[in-house]
Amino acid sequence: MPTAVITGATSGLGLAFAAHLARAGHDLTLVARTERDLESTADRLRHPGCRVTTLAADLATAAGSRRLTDSLAGNVPDLLVNNAGIALAAAFPTGDADAEEGLLQLNIGCVLRTTRTVLPAMMRRGSGAVVNVASVAAYGPTWLASTYPASKSWVLAFTESVARSAPVRNSGVRVMALLPGYVRTAFHQRAGLEVGHLPRWMWLDSERVVATALRDLGRGRLISIPSRRYRACAWGLRHLPRSLTAAFSLDLAGGRPVPSRPGDRAADPGA
Repeated sequence: MPTAVITGATSGLGLAFAAHLARAGHDLTLVARTERDLESTADRLRHPGCRVTTLAADLATAAGSRRLTDSLAGNVPDLLVNNAGIALAAAFPTGDADAEEGLLQLNIGCVLRTTRTVLPAMMRRGSGAVVNVASVAAYGPTWLASTYPASKSWVLAFTESVARSAPVRNSGVRVMALLPGYVRTAFHQRAGLEVGHLPRWMWLDSERVVATALRDLGRGRLISIPSRRYRACAWGLRHLPRSLTAAFSLDLAGGRPVPSRPGDRAADPGA
């Protein structure tokens, strides 16, 4: 029975990954901060062909990250989905500095550590896959006064550089970055971001994003960008002048004030 570990598995894209893989017959380990949410999600996903275990860990902390990597080192899965991430409600640099460091720990540090933990073992056995959830925002500062796009740029650059290296490429192990756009989840409301003005065409369904990602993974793609509309957006962010793309970006420092409470953050479904 194939095994999968999914971080941020109780909501958004993480939950969609878990549901899809459970239906496909994977045994799952779900990772999130809250034990109660984990157990509720696990109960919903368990069926005779799917064993589900849980690991409660705050991956924005060194202790929580270490708890996950210790678990991965003891039982390397067939698939690791690094989905967990956060965005901050407050504009940079007026927000809490500790919260900004927590964002870097989760969005970047945890991805680095978990990939470093599982990749050598996967390469030795000649099979396995890692999916790192980034964002179309990785291609440019689509959120101004925010460290979120920068963190996702790191995830994209890291994933692509690892996946293209000869030892990984020749080992049979697949490493892929997933770059969705705006996904219908509770992420933006939790973050206090005003997105009511966005047109309907910009919103993606989480189930379709996951189905596309797993299809692209099976085809050996290094980068998965669900939907033609966001592939076009990615092209524009890569090739159009920054002065032009910035004019259409969400500026957290302008318009409606955003609260700046210490530690104010929202779980990231990969939007």
